[in-house]
Amino acid sequence: MAMIDLPPALPLMAGAVAMTLARGKARWVIGLGAPILALADSWYVITEGAESFVPFLGHTLNPVHLHHATPVFATIFCIAALGGMLFSLHQDRKVEQSSGLWHAGGALGVVFAGDLVTLLVFWELMTLGSLAIIWSGGQKHSYGAGLRYFGMHALGGVAMMIGIVMLVTQRIQTGHADPLAFSHFAEFAAAWPEFSWQTAGPWLILIGMLVNVGAPPFSPWIADAYPEGSSSGTVILSAFTTKTAIFTLLVGFAGFEALIYLGLWMACYGIVYAILENDVRRILAYSIVNQVGFMMVGIGVGTKLSIDGTAAHAFAHIVYKGLLMMSAGSVLAATGKRKCTELGGLYRTMPVTMWCGIIGALSISSFPLTSGFTTKSMIVTGIYQQGELLAQTGASHTHLIVAWFILEAATAGVFLHAGIKFPWFVFFQKDSGLRPPDPPWNMKAAMIGFAAICVLLGVFPGILYEILPYKLAAARYARVVYSFEHVIEMLGLLLFGGLAFFVLLPILKRKETITLDWDWIWRAFIPRMYREVLSPLLAMLQSAQKTVLETLPGRGMHDSSLPAPIARRAAAMWAVSVPVFLIVLMLLVYLVVYFVLPTL
Repeated sequence: MAMIDLPPALPLMAGAVAMTLARGKARWVIGLGAPILALADSWYVITEGAESFVPFLGHTLNPVHLHHATPVFATIFCIAALGGMLFSLHQDRKVEQSSGLWHAGGALGVVFAGDLVTLLVFWELMTLGSLAIIWSGGQKHSYGAGLRYFGMHALGGVAMMIGIVMLVTQRIQTGHADPLAFSHFAEFAAAWPEFSWQTAGPWLILIGMLVNVGAPPFSPWIADAYPEGSSSGTVILSAFTTKTAIFTLLVGFAGFEALIYLGLWMACYGIVYAILENDVRRILAYSIVNQVGFMMVGIGVGTKLSIDGTAAHAFAHIVYKGLLMMSAGSVLAATGKRKCTELGGLYRTMPVTMWCGIIGALSISSFPLTSGFTTKSMIVTGIYQQGELLAQTGASHTHLIVAWFILEAATAGVFLHAGIKFPWFVFFQKDSGLRPPDPPWNMKAAMIGFAAICVLLGVFPGILYEILPYKLAAARYARVVYSFEHVIEMLGLLLFGGLAFFVLLPILKRKETITLDWDWIWRAFIPRMYREVLSPLLAMLQSAQKTVLETLPGRGMHDSSLPAPIARRAAAMWAVSVPVFLIVLMLLVYLVVYFVLPTL
């Protein structure tokens, strides 16, 4: 079978399997070679326009397909996998490294998926990889965070699966030419505000994607799970899950206005909680929510320029966020500490880590000559231009004016919490007395490489603009991105954010705290319900079990004189009977709801 017939995800997944068996230099060859092969295969498919088709239950799967955003996302996913592996390979962490390749392979599989079944399969494979990375993190709360992560994403996966089944069933009933196709849900566009049987499938698919993207009320899982990876595992985690969801939203739901409001909420939410946070890696995790909020707004606006801006910003975000996570991970690996209150003064002995962290901080803040300046501002400009267009036609555009103001203010807020707060508290402020050296050469090489990409795309953005979904829109924007007005406007916003930080510095000094929001539900409420409500109920059921068994014929089954095999058989029968009874009861309720209620 020719290479173009194979999903480009396969080199990464094969590398993941091989990594579990490799030793010594072979690990380096596999860890670095698999992303390079995947990138080469991706671009072979892209340049040739190749597709592959597989028969499936009377239908056709399309595991290799080119969407308009595939080139930019496939490229950055392979680069992220390469950088993440380079950063980690000096450690003997086979489970984490193989899981990282598997996670990246799942994300790349989604990017090339042309049908909903392939999309769902790679979506779930990606989740398994990220779960293994969290569990292998070795942090104090890694296991609990992994369980919460799995529960959250299992919920999203089930919602997506049910939605896909409903949508495909409807398409078959209406004679759709390709019921499994994954593309823009045009049939959902007109009726989406009205929840009905016809729109339930796309709504459930959308909810599954929103879970992975960290939209409200699912945002807390990012700050809960990502910091519990190892110093290198979090670099991989930060790159794929949310951006894969951004890709699917961009392909399937571009132009859906509801995404604008969700994105604005995320942009503000990420800033507020990052400012309140003490844990360095949780600060950076909250800033992921903030930056993904910008992308959500761009998808919701849905114009060519805002779509290009979203894709470009996803590319830049993966690089500079990976760089920031590398910088924070290097500090964690060198000091064993991750809280602002425990760090400071590291500029003396970790200059490479410091400068790379500063470049990442400037990039996320959209400082001129960095990648954030040439990508994030494209989204904001797309909003402004669409507002002007609607104003000329007399259509309502108030929501776009509000979105423009909020994102401009959020840009200053990003500089406040990620552009200044992160490097200030980690590398400067007080002298913590810590004197660790810079990390090993491979970690420095990964950081320097990502820092170079941040600067390269800031100085020569055309390299990235060439692979965006709508090249002409990006090319027109390239002529004004470094206009005098744009540069002065951005510098003014950053100056305001910088002054605000130092004016508010006494308030921003962190304490030994952890900030809870929606995650209060599963961190506090659910455990308390289990202890104070469910456990007593289980105790009552056990008491009822004993009473019932004693009243049945053969009441002496629990007597010590009864043979042990018979006693165990009786207990097993009861253990099976209770779940069966509950299932039958739920089916009865379903039948009543389905057949009786519609007739009332």
